[in-house]
Amino acid sequence: MRSININLRSMKNLTWSIVTLLAVILLSISCTHQVPVTPEPTKFITINGPDLMAPDGSKFFIQGINVGNWLNPEGYMFRFGRTNSAHRIDQAFRELLGPDFTREFWQQFKDHYITREDVRYIKSTGMNSIRMPFHYKLFTNEEFMGLSDPDEGFRRIDSMVAWCRESELYLILDMHAAPGGQTGDNIDDSYGYPWLMVSEESQKLFIDIWKRIAERYSNEPVILGYDLLNEPIATYFQEEYDVLNPKLEPLYMAAVKAIREVDPNHIILLGGAQWNSNFRVFTDSKFDDKIMYTCHRYWSDTLQHNIQDFVDFRDSVNLPIYMGETGENTYQWVAAWTRLMERNNIGWHYWPYKKMGNPSSMVTIPAPENWDSIVAFANDPRLTYEAIRNVRPDQELARTALLQLIENMKFENCRVNEGYIRAMGMEP
Repeated sequence: MRSININLRSMKNLTWSIVTLLAVILLSISCTHQVPVTPEPTKFITINGPDLMAPDGSKFFIQGINVGNWLNPEGYMFRFGRTNSAHRIDQAFRELLGPDFTREFWQQFKDHYITREDVRYIKSTGMNSIRMPFHYKLFTNEEFMGLSDPDEGFRRIDSMVAWCRESELYLILDMHAAPGGQTGDNIDDSYGYPWLMVSEESQKLFIDIWKRIAERYSNEPVILGYDLLNEPIATYFQEEYDVLNPKLEPLYMAAVKAIREVDPNHIILLGGAQWNSNFRVFTDSKFDDKIMYTCHRYWSDTLQHNIQDFVDFRDSVNLPIYMGETGENTYQWVAAWTRLMERNNIGWHYWPYKKMGNPSSMVTIPAPENWDSIVAFANDPRLTYEAIRNVRPDQELARTALLQLIENMKFENCRVNEGYIRAMGMEP
């Protein structure tokens, strides 16, 4: 009986060993020949070679507008000449009507220049996206447009995100004025030189702001991407190109690295040097897997060779490129330029959505009564206190004109430029 028990136990052990061996073999086979798992669909715009792809897998072609002047005022939008940047406009208004009135004016300006109604109208024309220029000071304690509040920028972006979500529009965030200035001209509200390129302190602040923005919106699919710098290194510094241009790509790389620590989802847009036109500054298109490029071009002819440099660069890196700014021209030019871009698979955001007394925009703000007196004051040199006193117009007249501007900029008081909108292929 004992020997039988031993044999039975041996048979059981052998059977268990065989079963175990078969299980190991089957597991090994399953590991080496796994059934493909379909990845979870993304909710973000993605990149496929030279194309952008919507979350449903269809091609996404950017067609939209810039909401310029809202969060980075530019003098020509007010019909000013020498008073052409944000801090100079602020200075003129303070000399005109004092700091308290000016702070309140800027608050109302931000509240009414772009609103939900404007966003709804943009959507109604058939556009699918908005580029939102902003000034870095909206994210610092530096006084800007009536406040010294590092959260003001987030409040404004939060509102725009909500409006775009409601209207089913995508949003590109554009740092139009960076710490120190990236351009060296009025458009970046700088002091006449692209100090960002040579200042470690400004570069750190630039990167820190973008990281804060990316952390807050990392899971927000309404945002298509982050346009890191608008038109870096203007053409006025040709003698220093050898110094300034090589600094651009490493700065981009440092910013992208910081953003990726908190946001793996969003596309990052890189603009070329010299008004977003010189892409020879880029040497490595593969340092991140969610990179695209943004070009700008104004006042050229509308022939293929006027856009061929952008096409050649796009084809060489096999990544998307789009026209982040263009326009401010005749209806005929806009129509021809739009067709040219679309034939070349280059999406677009025209500039700008709204400006005063000029039909080369989607809507026009009527000029307030007596606005010419404000323009004359802003254009005067005002180099001494005596000069300020001598050229200042009647304060009540000036106050009325600026308050009327606030009313006139509201969407219901603007004039829609149907010809301009149709030239872009949209419906007014």
